[in-house]
Amino acid sequence: MPPMARPRGAQARADAVRALLAELYPDVMCALDHTNPYELLAATILSAQCTDERVNMVTPRLFARYPTPADLAAADPEAVETIVKSTGFFRAKTRSLLGMATALEVRFGGEVPTELDDLVTVPGVGRKTGNVVRSVAFDLPGLPVDTHVGRLARRLKLTSETDPVKVELELNGLVPPAERGRFSLRLIEHGRRVCDARKPRCGDCVLAAICPSAGDVVGVKAAVKQAAVKQAGGRARPV
Repeated sequence: MPPMARPRGAQARADAVRALLAELYPDVMCALDHTNPYELLAATILSAQCTDERVNMVTPRLFARYPTPADLAAADPEAVETIVKSTGFFRAKTRSLLGMATALEVRFGGEVPTELDDLVTVPGVGRKTGNVVRSVAFDLPGLPVDTHVGRLARRLKLTSETDPVKVELELNGLVPPAERGRFSLRLIEHGRRVCDARKPRCGDCVLAAICPSAGDVVGVKAAVKQAAVKQAGGRARPV
């Protein structure tokens, strides 16, 4: 089998990336533990500048004490701060959590809204968080752009933008609505496992043969060639 030809153009490249990552990560899931949209919204607010693992250690206690938006809206801020302190920026996050819960109660009948235009009016919620909730909790179109998604999208030359909103809008033009949430989750997973910010493991990457940036990092060009030959089912030449 000949080596895979590098797709020409962002759309062809996006289609190939979607297919390869879907095969590699077929059952990708949101890493934040939750049982309903309210819990996911709160967990996503806490995840800013914090690992998902740490958030998952904190939220069981938070949700046990404040199981509904009404409970959280009426909470003592100091009590919430104590629970979420280990996630960092705990005072700001507490203000966002209480503001979020109050907004849900006062403006949305205690329910998490589904429309992005509504979600971004809730304290502590931007487009990234809103898209997480839309795509994960409601299975609606939404493409959250975090640092992994932005980095991989630029390395794959799917965008040249650095602003997350502009990245999201460009990717929306390349990815079918029903696939946007899973595409984001797969980019995040691949960014964590393979396409590291400082030391991308191009030699182990299923996207190496189609990625315009593969081999740009010093010391990995030979590994990329080996990976491309291996993917094609051939025998690697000495390098």
